[in-house]
Amino acid sequence: MSRALYVGRFQPFHLGHLRAIKWILEREDIVIIGIGSSQYSHSFRNPFTAGERVEMIWRVLKSEKLLDKCIITLIPDTDGQHALWISVVLRNCPKFDRVYSNDPLTRLLFEEAGFQVVSIPFFEREKYSATRIRELIAKGEPWEHLVHPEVAKFIKEIKGDERIRYLYKITSI
Repeated sequence: MSRALYVGRFQPFHLGHLRAIKWILEREDIVIIGIGSSQYSHSFRNPFTAGERVEMIWRVLKSEKLLDKCIITLIPDTDGQHALWISVVLRNCPKFDRVYSNDPLTRLLFEEAGFQVVSIPFFEREKYSATRIRELIAKGEPWEHLVHPEVAKFIKEIKGDERIRYLYKITSI
């Protein structure tokens, strides 16, 4: 049974992330979804807590009937100490065979550690960008069509949209 690691911040989890997971699952039996920068929250770049990100991803996976093919785990950053990051990932994740990533630094670090790294096609990258989604939310523009309905519902439940608008406001001052 093959297992792959897919790392992202998922701030928020959007339809591009979901398409990437489905694409990986066409090639692997299990995807380990590593929530990166897990210790950060309540900033415009990282507005959601680790628990909130776990829940938004879990709700989507449940709705899409993918829970039995995915494992969600938390991966903290090493604050620029990149040589330590792979050991942190390995301590926080179940075993995996391959890594799926387009991030140049992630690719370099995993390749240097001896892992096979596979590129993921960009699924409408200009449309599905968490940065863009946060900016749309902050400016009060439509954003719900860029995330799974479960994510939009969850963000509104926790008043995450209000949090993003507030964080944007205090960041822009």
